[in-house]
Amino acid sequence: MNGKKINYQLLLRRICLIVLDIFLIIISSAMALATRFEFDFGQIPEEFIGVIRDYGVLMILVTLLCFAVFRIYSSLWEYAGQEETFKIAGAVAFSSLCEMAIVVGVGSHLPRSYYVLLPLYLAILVGSSRFFYRLVRLRYRKRQHYSIKKKKRIMLVGAGEAGRSLIQEIQNSRYLDQKICCVIDDNNRKIGRYILGIRVVGNRYAIKRNVERYGIEQIIIAIPSAGSRKLRPVLDICKDTGCELKILPGIYQLVNGEVNVSKLRPVNIEDLLGREEINVNMDEIMDYVSGKTILVTGGGGSIGSELCRQIAAHKPARLIIFDIYENNAYDIQQELKMKYPDLKLTVLIGSIRDEERVDTVLGKYRPDIIYHAAAHKHVPLMEASPNEAIKNNVLGTYNLVLAADRWKVKKFVQISTDKAVNPTNIMGASKRVCEMIIQSFNRHSKTDFVAVRFGNVLGSNGSVIPLFKKQIAAGGPVTVTDPEIIRYFMTISEAVSLVLQAGVYARGGEIFVLDMGEPVKILDLAKNMIRLSGYIPEKDIAIEFTGLRPGEKLYEELLMDEEGMTETPNKLIHIGHPIDVDEDRLYYALRVMKEAAANETDDMRLLMQSIVSTYHIKAEENQQCENLQKAI
Repeated sequence: MNGKKINYQLLLRRICLIVLDIFLIIISSAMALATRFEFDFGQIPEEFIGVIRDYGVLMILVTLLCFAVFRIYSSLWEYAGQEETFKIAGAVAFSSLCEMAIVVGVGSHLPRSYYVLLPLYLAILVGSSRFFYRLVRLRYRKRQHYSIKKKKRIMLVGAGEAGRSLIQEIQNSRYLDQKICCVIDDNNRKIGRYILGIRVVGNRYAIKRNVERYGIEQIIIAIPSAGSRKLRPVLDICKDTGCELKILPGIYQLVNGEVNVSKLRPVNIEDLLGREEINVNMDEIMDYVSGKTILVTGGGGSIGSELCRQIAAHKPARLIIFDIYENNAYDIQQELKMKYPDLKLTVLIGSIRDEERVDTVLGKYRPDIIYHAAAHKHVPLMEASPNEAIKNNVLGTYNLVLAADRWKVKKFVQISTDKAVNPTNIMGASKRVCEMIIQSFNRHSKTDFVAVRFGNVLGSNGSVIPLFKKQIAAGGPVTVTDPEIIRYFMTISEAVSLVLQAGVYARGGEIFVLDMGEPVKILDLAKNMIRLSGYIPEKDIAIEFTGLRPGEKLYEELLMDEEGMTETPNKLIHIGHPIDVDEDRLYYALRVMKEAAANETDDMRLLMQSIVSTYHIKAEENQQCENLQKAI
């Protein structure tokens, strides 16, 4: 038999409700008539009693039919709320009108007050019965659930609407193993009051005390309207409690403002940056990107893939991903095809080192804008293989710049790094040469060549965050090079948004410098990540200092002294003034560098310093460098 399976339990409940409603209709009718005559039953005319007796069954059936039409018997009364209340009111009002029509239609009559009192009594009785059922059901379920398993004890930070919604969901759910014990809020007017039976016990400074008092295991931050800067002091207090931390996303990340437990996520290290929210002019970016053919080199990497995501969202005429690593390219290709099925997407495998391949691609697709994110960026690995850094970062960029100029690309945006400023490693020095190349070409080309310089990106390939996560998962130790080392950090999405905005401002030759906020001590970063993972630094997870790696320095700079700074409409984007470049010397050095790299020279660092005067290498190599400079 293919028919639907009968839910006998549900059927029994509905029959019970119908029987109950029959009694409530009879009682309401009797009370309405009795109230008219001040409960003096002897004064009720036999005529009125006869109408109710003769047509009572019909009126009951009509009322039940109205209840069914309004789906009174289909609601889940254990979750009843405002909507169910309106359903009862509507059903009762409509049924009363139907009853009046029946009485008048058969040529009889009842007191006019009867038609007013009947729906009033019926609504009260029916509504009370449903909400009494809800109360009993919830009490029974809570008792049953408490007896089955122990609930996780929760502290809620935030006594606003978001907090109230979470409390309501957790209290009403039979599946969540959570119990909200207390609420924290900085609004003094709320302290001491109750939200759905849960007391607001104090402000942020009462967090630690009440964690101990209530035996709190998890803290939920429910302040979606607060930015990172406001949240950071609260998070700093919470992470020292040793409790598991959960947080609601920002209000703009909540779909239709909906707040529920499923939206909660673990507190990330990004939440502790404590900087102002990054804002970009989306209309400007849309006008800049929309309808353009855009090429992204290194489109499968951390920065490149995020560039592709954000560009795809702004409706380009065509997006071209160019990457040497086919797995990365494939992943971003599948992601974009799924999310943007109408996007004209071209994915090409190739190396920027291959001059002919680069020229062929640009000649065929004629991109309007190029975002150049392809690069070797891992500092210690490039120190061990300096010639590879030159082949890819410098000579690869040179190939791309030549082709962009030849095929009259409108804008070329080079992704640079703070390590290009007074570099102490070959990777940073190679990026500085790239900046010099684009500034030089911009003087003679119709293409607007610019660079965007920023610091470390949280979670990018090869960054410290994934390394720390792996080390913590393995039980430690977490390795930090030096206790005093500091870095600037920005999320990938923030950095890319500002890169796109900088492209709008580009007129050619600029080095855009992104405001990275306050620098972060790597040691503090490691400790915070350990705490967020539920461990105590140096007790549960050890921290070891390994010493600065080859080419590494204690702090990074975003601007050279000679560059100066100019503001843009976005206060987080600044322009470093171009530094004069000796073009003849630069292009001669590039030819020498190309030959040297091909021959696997051992003197690449010395050659690099001859081009980048701010590149600092070991003292014992300085004399050799001076001799090489004279030769060039």
